Amino acid sequence: MSAQVEETLKRIQNYKGVVGTIIINADGIPIRTTMDNTTTVQYAGLVSQLAEKARSVVRELDPTNDLSFLRVRSKKNEVLISPDKEFTLIVVQTPVN
Repeated sequence: MSAQVEETLKRIQNYKGVVGTIIINADGIPIRTTMDNTTTVQYAGLVSQLAEKARSVVRELDPTNDLSFLRVRSKKNEVLISPDKEFTLIVVQTPVN
């Protein structure tokens, strides 16, 4: 299974515009990253809070529903967030016009 994860991360990292990838556990602690430590810790803490709030909004609107993907775009970056029960994948990329 670990080889599949490694292969998937390499494939994502090779996409045009991808700045880095981070995998965090359910507690928001980074367990795998391609970014520097300071940036990783910052993204991990803030994104885990954002994903939890977004999940709460989705459940509040429909208790039978759940958050499956979140995309946040700014002028400089685009953050793709794929939450799961145990892990969350964060991909930071430059936006494509």
